[in-house]
Amino acid sequence: MNFLEHLNSGISYIIGLGPSVMMPIIFTIIGILLGVKVAKAVRSGLYVGVGFIGLNVITNLLTSNLGPAVQKLADIYGLQTDILDIGWPAAAEIAYTSSVGALVIPVCLIINLVLLLVKGTKTVNIDIWNFWHHAFIGSIVAVATDSVVYGLYAAIICYVLSLVMADFTADRFAKFYDKMDGISIPQPFVVAFAPFAWLINKGLDFIPGMNKINIDAEGMKKKFGLLGEPIFLGVIIGCLLGGLARYEFADVLKLGVVMGAVMELIPRITSLFIEGLVPISEATKELIKRKFAGKTTGFLIGMSPALVIGHPATLVVTILLIPVLLFLSVALPGNKFLPLTSLAGLLYVFPMILPYTKGNVFKTFLIGLIMMVAGNYIATGLAGIFTEAAHQTGTIAIADGQQVACIDFAASPLTWVIYQFTANLKLVGSILIGIFTLGLVVLNRQKNVIIKK
Repeated sequence: MNFLEHLNSGISYIIGLGPSVMMPIIFTIIGILLGVKVAKAVRSGLYVGVGFIGLNVITNLLTSNLGPAVQKLADIYGLQTDILDIGWPAAAEIAYTSSVGALVIPVCLIINLVLLLVKGTKTVNIDIWNFWHHAFIGSIVAVATDSVVYGLYAAIICYVLSLVMADFTADRFAKFYDKMDGISIPQPFVVAFAPFAWLINKGLDFIPGMNKINIDAEGMKKKFGLLGEPIFLGVIIGCLLGGLARYEFADVLKLGVVMGAVMELIPRITSLFIEGLVPISEATKELIKRKFAGKTTGFLIGMSPALVIGHPATLVVTILLIPVLLFLSVALPGNKFLPLTSLAGLLYVFPMILPYTKGNVFKTFLIGLIMMVAGNYIATGLAGIFTEAAHQTGTIAIADGQQVACIDFAASPLTWVIYQFTANLKLVGSILIGIFTLGLVVLNRQKNVIIKK
C-alpha cells in the first residue's frame, strides 16, 4: 500500500466518524488550547456533538415525511424531469472517495495555516466535515480534465475563495446573529450566496413599492399571532402538501404536525450549538485582547452554518419556497432537474442571505427563489460530469442512461464558475481565476478583512 492509499484510508476513517464525533473532539482540543478548563471544554464539545445529532434526527424526520409526499406530488401532477436528485450525502460520499478527496483535508489545512501566517485570512476553519465541498469541485474537474492536478487546483481555489468570503462577511454575520462575535462561515455553498444577496438586495431597493415591503418573522408573530408563527406555517404547508398529494385525512394532519414540529425543533436544537460555542468564543476574544491589544486584527473561528439555520426567517422562507420551487422547476424551459431529496437542504441557502436582507422575509424569499432557479440550471448543466464522477467512484448505483445532481454543492454558482475556468478553459482559465483569487487575498490582507458597508 503506497502513501496515497494510506492517506486515503486514514482520511476515510476520520470522515466516517461524521461531524457528530469529529466536531466535539476538535472543539474540546481547541477549548483546552485556548485556556478553557478541561471540563468546560469537554462540555462545549459534547453540546456541539449533540447539536449535530439532534439536527440529523430532525432533518431525517423532515426528509422521511416530506420525501414521499413530494414524490407522490411529482407522480400525480407529472412533475417529472430527466435528472435524479441524489441529495448532498451522496455528493459528499462521491467527493471524498475521489482521487482529489484523499488529498483535500491535509492540503486545505496547510493552506489555511499559510494564509493565517501571511495574514491573508483571519479564519481558522474547523468545519472540516464540510471540506467535502472543495473535494466535490475538485473531483468533477479532475474527471473532466483527466487530471488530478487540475482537480486539486480547483479545490484549492474553492477553499481560498471560501476563506476570503468568510472574512469579508464575518462582521455583517456577527451583527445580524446573536452571540456570533469572532465567528465566520467558510462553508462554500452558504457563503457563496452572500455577494448575490448583496447585489440583488441593492437592486430590489431601487424598485418602487417593492423597497417599502418589510416583513420579518418576529413582526409576523406580533401582527398575526399564531398565524404568523413558524410552527403554524409548518402545519399549514404540511397539510397543503398532504392534501395536494391526495393523502388520507389522518395522513394530511400527520404531515402538517411533523412539518410544524420540524419548524419548532430546529431552533431548539441549534441553541445547543450556541451553548457549546459560547465558552470557545469568549476564550478566543480574551486571547485576541491579550495578543492583539491596540490592533484591529484577530482570529475568527470558521464554523458550520448549522449554527444559525434555526433563525425564524430561514424556517419561514424555506417552508414557503418548497412548493413554489417544486412547481416552478417543471415549468422552467430547458431545466431538467427537479429538487426532491435535496429539499431539506434548502435551509442552508439562507444563513448568509439574511444578514443582507436584515431578516426581511419578502426579500429573502425573492433572493432565495432567484438563486434556486439559477441553481436548477447549474445542476442541469453539471449533471453529465457529476454522473461521470459518480460512475468512476462507484459509491452509488446509477441506472444506465440516468443522470444525477443535487442542490448542495452541484447547484452553486461558485461551483459553476470554478468549473468553467478550470475544466473548460483549462490552463488560461486556471491562470485567470488564480490571479483573481490571489488579488482577493491581497485585498483581504490590506483591508484587514473588514468589509466596507
